[in-house]
Amino acid sequence: DALAQLEALSAFAGYAFERPDDVFPEVLDDGFVLEARGLGHPLLDKPVRNDVTLSGPGQALIITGSNMSGKTTLMRTMGLSTVMALAGLPVTASAFRVGRTQVLTSMRVKDSLERGVSYFYAEVQRIKLLLDTSRANPNACLFLLDELFMGTNAKERTLASKHLLRELLSLGAAGAVTTHDLALCELEQELTGKTRNVHFRDLIVEGEMTFDYTLRPGIVTTTNALEVLRRAGVVVTS
Repeated sequence: DALAQLEALSAFAGYAFERPDDVFPEVLDDGFVLEARGLGHPLLDKPVRNDVTLSGPGQALIITGSNMSGKTTLMRTMGLSTVMALAGLPVTASAFRVGRTQVLTSMRVKDSLERGVSYFYAEVQRIKLLLDTSRANPNACLFLLDELFMGTNAKERTLASKHLLRELLSLGAAGAVTTHDLALCELEQELTGKTRNVHFRDLIVEGEMTFDYTLRPGIVTTTNALEVLRRAGVVVTS
């Protein structure tokens, strides 16, 4: 056990030595908070850095944006940085402050022929586990949800997603969800002070699609699905 601990601490020390620009986070023992300044993904050579704030339990970011704009990468960065911070590692940020929390995710869910589980049911199982954990640990969970309930129709997806977010926030869990369903953004009006709409956008510069990967307040106003199809050789006409 002592050798294993020494090896782990040596690996942590080596990582910190190789990344002198990263910062050691402030970890709070009481109460949930996640405040990051200049946050970037540690596996990117030159990450675009963003500020992210969840100032207390029962708060959520609803992240909209076009395809490939950076939504999922931001959530992965939030989750990975939180796990690293709680483990005692420095994080890729100019400042990072977090309470002791349990990170819960529904990302990259897969179906299973072996288990006879469809994509939708696999996601339902993950969500059930996420809810049970949040109920057992009120005010102490960070949820990260990527494109909820894509395996069902738009109407039921919206209803289920809104219900799930209301339930998680009522339990004091905090986190973020990415979505292309702009109806989910209505929660900002419904749950005043609990959800906040933010977005990434794409730009067309001299006929080329570009992204600045900068997080902005509000709901996205641009889309690029048809443009992505066109560039892949699939032209959709009305």
